[in-house]
Amino acid sequence: MNYLLTSHVWRQDHNGFSHQDPGFADFVANKKADTVRLYFPPDANTLLWVTDHCLRTWNRINVITAGKQPSPQWLSADAAERHCKAGAGIWDWACTGPSGEEPDIVIACAGDVPTMETLAAVDLVRTALPEIRIRVVNVVDLMTLQSHSEHPHGFADEIFDRLFTTDKPVIFAYHGYPYLIHRLTYRRNNHDNFHVHGFHEEGTTTTPFDIAVMNQIDRFHLALSALRRLPQLAERSAQFGAALERKLEEHKAYVCEHGEDMPEIRDWTWPYGTAAEAGD
Repeated sequence: MNYLLTSHVWRQDHNGFSHQDPGFADFVANKKADTVRLYFPPDANTLLWVTDHCLRTWNRINVITAGKQPSPQWLSADAAERHCKAGAGIWDWACTGPSGEEPDIVIACAGDVPTMETLAAVDLVRTALPEIRIRVVNVVDLMTLQSHSEHPHGFADEIFDRLFTTDKPVIFAYHGYPYLIHRLTYRRNNHDNFHVHGFHEEGTTTTPFDIAVMNQIDRFHLALSALRRLPQLAERSAQFGAALERKLEEHKAYVCEHGEDMPEIRDWTWPYGTAAEAGD
């Protein structure tokens, strides 16, 4: 069975009751491991690859979660194929610091809206504190997070550690309830350093970004969460943190007055180049 979930909780700008509870993924994850797959493609090219793959499988319950709204294209077709075949990976083009070097922090994501907010948060942090070494990890196949002993798609420990490190803080922006990420990773070496942002049952009929803010999965909250896990920069990051808090206040006032998101939110684009633009 292939289930394509497109009416998700992160868009409630019209009728919130038409959008589906993200707990469906939790329900499916409880099923027999060798039959269940949960996919969160971050853009159109990954969605095309995942859909084609799922339609070719047998004896599987495949759940694909991807919204209907226009969104950025992060990966070229070739890069999307490699990324989806791996199930998760480091987006080198979004990272800061030398390739292969240990990061100061890992910022990870699973889902189209969480991916966009993650990259926007990385943009904020690297602009204000360019010396921070950030690793960006995107997860398409959620079951790669689970131990290989429990799910056939689960990463071996050495691969998981290569992505998420064994001792660095991990800020994880996830499409659904945070508990599922903790549940899938609780056997991993670095689980205690996972700080998951996801859906917290907050929402109403409002703007897309406001829903993210209500659940603290937006770029400002993700950037603040990263700052809190970098105590070595506490003195330098205080001013930046205060600026982020002011942006949250500005957002709230703007939405209340205009009923739409601020132009800097609506019109934001990744400024550093992507794998899609490079054709990689």
